[in-house]
Amino acid sequence: MATRRQCKWCGVPSLVPLGAQSLRCPTCHQVTTLQTNYNGYRPPGVNGNVNLMPTPDSNRPYRPRAVNGGVYQVQPQPYHPPAYGRKRAVLCGITYKGSQQSLNGSINDVVIMRKLLVEKFGFPSSAILMLTEEEDYKYIPTKKNVRAALRWLVQGSRPGDSLVFHYSGHGSQVRDLDGDEVDGYDESLLPVDYQTEGRILDDELNETIVRPLPKGATLHSIIDTCFSGTLLDLPNVCRINRQGNYRWEDHCIPHAAYKGTSGGLAISISACDDHQNSGDTTAFGPATGALTYSFVQTLRQEPRLTYGRLLISMHNRIRAARDAIGLNSNAPHLSQEPQLSSSFKFEIHSKPFTI
Repeated sequence: MATRRQCKWCGVPSLVPLGAQSLRCPTCHQVTTLQTNYNGYRPPGVNGNVNLMPTPDSNRPYRPRAVNGGVYQVQPQPYHPPAYGRKRAVLCGITYKGSQQSLNGSINDVVIMRKLLVEKFGFPSSAILMLTEEEDYKYIPTKKNVRAALRWLVQGSRPGDSLVFHYSGHGSQVRDLDGDEVDGYDESLLPVDYQTEGRILDDELNETIVRPLPKGATLHSIIDTCFSGTLLDLPNVCRINRQGNYRWEDHCIPHAAYKGTSGGLAISISACDDHQNSGDTTAFGPATGALTYSFVQTLRQEPRLTYGRLLISMHNRIRAARDAIGLNSNAPHLSQEPQLSSSFKFEIHSKPFTI
């Protein structure tokens, strides 16, 4: 026996057996969980109260549920919001608590970024994936989980999609081994388990979230970490001075791998140049990353910004805080200048900023 049920993502109806608990849509390939009301029919061995998967916000440890004397051996998997949304985001904040390199502001950074995306730019809460050490263990920012989240971010992206990747944590540089870096170094992110599992290099970030981006889709990456100027390996880097004069630098290396998109627009706003440190500071109040705070406050306080005005305003806020009480307490001699890079060149003083 079968019944017709509708995919909740795309609305296409499908025939499913009576008693089925879910269906995978043959059109959009998303999974719809079916209600356990079987119109009076309950297949043998099915208990309507069984929950095979912990809810996304559950803080309880996972334990298999016994059914009719047996145990379902189902391993918990991270819950990822359905892809194919017009707006979705991955926010990753790592404090490295318990280590000598711990940060104080990373959790605050992703919290205020999430609030900005929801309140100002209309991102659905259900389409924002947060990775922090304070989340359920399935969302701790390990290398494996960060990789999976980035794949989810661009999965099935299509024209009109707006994607955001925000990272607040440590970054580093390593010697470039494949000859595709202007300065001879790869930039990298440090997941919480980087000491055992390794870094995530800019080459991988580019391959995962930049190159698949289709025409008509937009990716904004806000990277609040040291050595982050070219962390997405985008081919065009914007250099701007205090007066607002700017020029685009070509970072394409002859005979190196293609670093652009599949037609979409990828833009990176990063905390500092590749040779600079970024600040984890209380200069603005509660502990926060200097880039994240200046980015969020500028967008909240200055409507109808261009990319040029956004960049200049962030520069000014960070300089003012540095001059007042100091940033980069571990390296006070280093400056921090937010950077802009893109898959395509554009006029930064006329292009409106939007996510």
